[in-house]
Amino acid sequence: MADIVVTRYGVHGMPVDQYVTALRERLPEWDVAVAETPEAERDLIADATVLTGNDVSPELVDTADSLKLFAGTYAGYDHLPLSDLADRDIALTTASGVHGPNVAENVVGSWLAFARGFFTARRHQRDHIWQSFHTDDFAGSRVCVVGLGEIGEAIVDRVQGFDVETVGVRYSPEKGGPTDEVYGFDEIHEAVTDTEYVGLACPLTDATRHLIDAAVFRTMHPDAVLTNVARGPVVDTDALVSALQRNHIGGAALDVTDPEPLPSGHPLWDFENVLITPHNAGHTPSYYERLADIVAENVQKAERTGEWGGLRNQIDL
Repeated sequence: MADIVVTRYGVHGMPVDQYVTALRERLPEWDVAVAETPEAERDLIADATVLTGNDVSPELVDTADSLKLFAGTYAGYDHLPLSDLADRDIALTTASGVHGPNVAENVVGSWLAFARGFFTARRHQRDHIWQSFHTDDFAGSRVCVVGLGEIGEAIVDRVQGFDVETVGVRYSPEKGGPTDEVYGFDEIHEAVTDTEYVGLACPLTDATRHLIDAAVFRTMHPDAVLTNVARGPVVDTDALVSALQRNHIGGAALDVTDPEPLPSGHPLWDFENVLITPHNAGHTPSYYERLADIVAENVQKAERTGEWGGLRNQIDL
């Protein structure tokens, strides 16, 4: 039987075999197998030490007599059966940090596209129009990053070369951060005042659900660009549509939406100053390599210590 079981569902359309290969390269003494069917999943998990995938059912957890770790392949974990994992004393880790470089590039790329008028240029090209248009400088602007985890810090790191003023928002502002100013979530209005670019990279919690609502849109600079790579419900969608219709903000780049997928008839599709990508910012050809680094590091630490605690990206259950 396998020591490490990989569920059959891949990430971003990439074959799960790539993940298996990466794990085997890093953990040659561990037997790594793919559960290619539901039946194989049930059989393999009975004796497995580690299960890794994007989801696991409570029923499957109940049969995992030897399981010590569920290594999630997503950064989010609110969809998992947390109480069942806790009851069985199964450690939980996430893929947090795997997305940092590519998601940060997605955010900064969207800001540059708005600043330099790429969407206007594309419309002119489509219509065969040779006509100059006004653009803005991204350099020297004021940028707000909401959420200073690994993705948020990666965003801040990538804008440093543009000589921008940076503002961060986090749960514990007293900890400081890599930005010039740091605010708490309850100070979101102060954070976005006079900010030209706002990037959302925070988890979805009770504190962040509809954090960006109608009142915040009224506080934002009328030319501000909102980029959301967090979760759709961090933004009040109805308030966003209204803000766009009333020109309360300059535009939005949405990699996540609420609802998601975005229905074909939704008004957000039709705004020329809205860029929509289908939860695609997390895609990177290096995904499985980075994820395997995290899982291997945690397995090797558990081997040394004999404990499945204090792991990288471990969630407190």
